[in-house]
Amino acid sequence: MIERKLRADALRNRARLLQVAFDTFAAEGLAVPVDEIARRAGVGAGTVYRHFPTKDLLFAAIISDRLSQHIAHAQEITARAAPGPAFFEFLDWTVREGGVDQGLMEALSGTGFDLAAAVPEAESAWVGTFGRLLSAAQAARAVRDDIDVADLKSLVVGYQAALRYRNDDHAADRLVDLLHAGLAPRPTDGTA
Repeated sequence: MIERKLRADALRNRARLLQVAFDTFAAEGLAVPVDEIARRAGVGAGTVYRHFPTKDLLFAAIISDRLSQHIAHAQEITARAAPGPAFFEFLDWTVREGGVDQGLMEALSGTGFDLAAAVPEAESAWVGTFGRLLSAAQAARAVRDDIDVADLKSLVVGYQAALRYRNDDHAADRLVDLLHAGLAPRPTDGTA
C-alpha cells in the first residue's frame, strides 16, 4: 500500500492536534474526551479520528514522543556527568517533569493506559535507559544496591501521588530530598 503525503493544512492540523492533546493530557490526565480535544484544537472529531482512529493511538503517539524526550535528556546528562550525579539529575528531572504531566504519570502507573502493550518499544527504551543510569550509579556506589528500575518507576509514580495529596509548593523539594536519602547507599551496601 502506498502512503499518501499529507497536505500542508493537514500537517498543520495534525501538529496542532498533537500539541493540544499533549497539553490537555498533561494538565488533566487521560479522562478528557476526544471530542473536547478536537474542540480545543479547532478541528472536527473526524479530523482526530482520521489521524488517530482511537484515543489510545492518540495518547500512544504523545507518550512515545514524551518518552523519547526523556531518553534524549538522559543521554545528554550521561555524556557530561559522572554516574551518581547523572542518575540523580535524571531522577530529579523526571519527577519534576512528571509533576506537570499527569498523562505521563497515568501511563507510567498503568492507570487507564497499558503503556507496555500500547508502545512496548518506547516503554522498554525508557525503562532500559533508567536501568542503565541506575546500574552505573550503583557501580559507582552512589545509589544503594538493593533496588531495581521497577522500584524507581514506583518511586516516580508515588512521588506524583504524594505531590497531589500534599498540594504544597514546598513539598516537592522535601520529597526529592526524601527520595535522595532513601536511595543513598546503606553502610552495608557493597560489603560482606
